[in-house]
Amino acid sequence: MTQTVALPESRPERSGRRPRRTTAPPLRHRRWLISSVTLVLAAGIWAAVAAWVDDPILPRPAHVGEQVLAIIASGAAVTNFAASITKILAGFALAMAGGLVVGFVMGRSRFMAAYFSLPLFVLGNMPGLTYAVFGLLIFGVGAGGPVVVSALVALPFIAMNVAEGVRSIDGRLLAMCRAFERSHFDIVRHLYLPALTTFVFAGVRYGFAMAWKVEALTEVFGASNGVGFMIRKAYQEFRVDDMLAWTTLFIVAMVLIERVLAYLEGRFFAWRKEIA
Repeated sequence: MTQTVALPESRPERSGRRPRRTTAPPLRHRRWLISSVTLVLAAGIWAAVAAWVDDPILPRPAHVGEQVLAIIASGAAVTNFAASITKILAGFALAMAGGLVVGFVMGRSRFMAAYFSLPLFVLGNMPGLTYAVFGLLIFGVGAGGPVVVSALVALPFIAMNVAEGVRSIDGRLLAMCRAFERSHFDIVRHLYLPALTTFVFAGVRYGFAMAWKVEALTEVFGASNGVGFMIRKAYQEFRVDDMLAWTTLFIVAMVLIERVLAYLEGRFFAWRKEIA
């Protein structure tokens, strides 16, 4: 007679138990951490090389930092950065006026797109040194050269992005607007402006980054004030620490402006991410 032995019942696994979550820092914090570590490492290498060279041709980071604080305390940083930004804003006003018109006609007409594609390509790929030299030769020492150069550098980015924005508009929406006999003002306000805003903002970001550098280079060759002028002045006086201090301030200002533009873009166009 065989005896069957019942196996002990195995307890069912709890499927509702949540897996442990690893608390990782946000991506934004990790980026800042990596950037900070990289910056500290670069400053440490700079300090070590400067101590090894031990020559005024390569000042130490602490000396350059003291010079940066001295420039800020004297008020020269505010005065010269205000002059440079004013020139860039004036140039951007000209670039926006021309880029909106050129980009709109390029987006609406294939012939105009083919007509303007080569000139915009040339303007966008012209070396910055060429702009600086021509600005000095044509406008001389003054504010005219940096303003015109900023406009010429930023115009291709704005025009090409506006053209892409116009092409992205659905033709059926335009046909619907005509079918309901909407005015041109309503079509521009409720159809073109919402579609073009993101493209124009992207063009402004890239155009500003390029125009800022070329405008400073133009100030180096022909200007009586501005960040580029102060870099040239420090070079003529063979003040390497002063030149590096102005360059540091220039880099910091570029990063802050770019971050502000990126923040504004994220705030104004958050609805695009929600839709996606």
